[in-house]
Formats: sequence, structure tokens, C-alpha cells
Amino acid sequence: MRTLVNASLLFLLFSLASQMVRADEYDDAIKSFKNAGESGAYFEKSIGYAVFPTIGKGGIGIGGAHGSGRVYKNGVHIGNTDMTQVTVGFQLGGEAFSQIIFFENQAALDNFTSGNFEFSADASAVAITAGASASANTGGGTSAGVSGGKNDASTASLGYRKGMAIFTIAKGGLMYQATLGGQKYNYKALK
Repeated sequence: MRTLVNASLLFLLFSLASQMVRADEYDDAIKSFKNAGESGAYFEKSIGYAVFPTIGKGGIGIGGAHGSGRVYKNGVHIGNTDMTQVTVGFQLGGEAFSQIIFFENQAALDNFTSGNFEFSADASAVAITAGASASANTGGGTSAGVSGGKNDASTASLGYRKGMAIFTIAKGGLMYQATLGGQKYNYKALK
């Protein structure tokens, strides 16, 4: 029971922190991804993207993650999105990271903005940070190494998977995990 309470408190803390995202944090996150080697080219190749300046993640046995983001089409802010993830498995710690999801075409953008979108438990992202190694994108199967020592590290060319490409940049923290759980996104269009 104590583990559940601790995980709930961590999740609440990350949820509150992600709600206080300033507008310039979106610009900073976008700039970081534009300067991050291969992910920068996706801005010209994609119809749009969803960017999350800060996603907080933590867990002690049971964990969670949450972050608020914006969705852009052809560089224009068209709506807002929230990401929530609940994980179960061996995990300990907390971390914060930025995430961007690129949409290859209108069908992928429509799929994401249809209301509630979810990545499967095997979905992962290309990590852009020193010494990171990750499986790519929304269906697994491809892996990439990352070199460099700052947020503008270079990545391997991976392409889109199911019309989407996902990249993350670590902001801080340390977390060990071997978990099961998908990311769920809620979308709300601007009026």
C-alpha cells in the first residue's frame, strides 16, 4: 500500500509540474529538437508534430508519467494534448524529458488528433542524449545509438514507423525500469 501511495504522490507532483509549462518552453523544446541532428530534418519532412517540453516520470514498483504539449500542423499551433502513462513492473526513480512526435502525413496526424490515441507497450523513442541507446519509434524493430554530450547530439536515420517518428531529450533524473505500459494521449483542438 505504501508503494502505491508513494507512486501516486510522484505522479501528482509530475502532473502539477507539467501544468506550469511556459510558452517559451515550447519554443525552447522545438529549438532543441531542430538542433538535434537527424530529428531536425523531420520538421521539413513532416506535416506536423506534437511537442512536450517536459514530461515527468517516476515510480517505485508502480509508476506514472504525465506531460502537456501542443500539436502543430505546418508550423501552426492547432491544438493541445496531454500524455499520461501508467506502468507496472520493476522500476525505481524519477526523470524528466522532452518529447516530440512527428507526423509523416495527414492520416497519421488525423489518427493522433482523433481524440484519444495510445501507443502500445512496445513503442519507444530515439533518445537524444550522451551515451543513450534506444529502439526506435512506434513499432520497435529498429535500434539506434546516439553520440555526443549535449542536447544537439546526432542520431541515426530511422524514418517513420506507422506514419510517426518519436524523439526524446533527457532533461534530468535517473530511473531504472523494466516495465509494461503504453502512453495515452488526449487531444483538444483550438477553437
